[in-house]
Amino acid sequence: MINSSANSDDSVVATAAASAGADVVRSLYGRRLTRIDKGAGDFATAADVEAEKAMVDVIRTARPDDAVVGEEGGQQGTADAARQWLVDPLCGTLNYAAGSMLVAVNVALREGAAAVADPFSGEVFFTDGTSAWVRRDGVDEPLAPTSATSLVDVNLDPPFIRPGFRAVDLLAHPGFVERFRPRVVSTTLALAWVAAGRRAAYVTDGTDLTGSVHFAAGIALCRAAGCVVTGIDGAPAGAGGRGLVAAADAETHGQLMSMIRS
Repeated sequence: MINSSANSDDSVVATAAASAGADVVRSLYGRRLTRIDKGAGDFATAADVEAEKAMVDVIRTARPDDAVVGEEGGQQGTADAARQWLVDPLCGTLNYAAGSMLVAVNVALREGAAAVADPFSGEVFFTDGTSAWVRRDGVDEPLAPTSATSLVDVNLDPPFIRPGFRAVDLLAHPGFVERFRPRVVSTTLALAWVAAGRRAAYVTDGTDLTGSVHFAAGIALCRAAGCVVTGIDGAPAGAGGRGLVAAADAETHGQLMSMIRS
């Protein structure tokens, strides 16, 4: 736990919060957990709820004047607070409930620091808003995006499907088949892997995702690592934007945009 009087920066708070959530997710893995129905086939588990509580406790202790928006608990603090944290305690709940370890825990300060923790590898990806790093076994290494893997994660989950773009069309595009290979994992883990050079790109439809608890941390990591991040229309990701294309480099981004537009 971080002492609120300590002179720690926001990336330290983000990393501590993500790590606290990851500890809970890891400890409850494999147990029969209560499910909380959200409708339309979506649900949370007790792990989501308990992990979020642990994360919020870290943030509220270190930054008592900040607001927090949690996927499960909603708004805490005033909605017009100058600083707001976005918390997704378990990105990949469907995977987790099915016994898959392809999940992530993420937290982001709007327009600031962010962290993504992999509960099972023990890695924590984090950014202070300027540079991006991964912590393994207590050692920090800078993230270095590359398209060398040719692996592209394409989000096929609702509700990120909008008229005029079908992810299945991109997957069937001759140019995509020739140049890339598709993979599907937890959204936040996929974005962290783009920043880390383990994926060439990530593509999803949707509305503006920069303020989403599901996407904000991953977008922050990719931007700080030097990835090319836009909407699926090629415009800068942000208010009024649509979807997301996060690519390791300009060439990969350009190739994907050409396929999407065609």
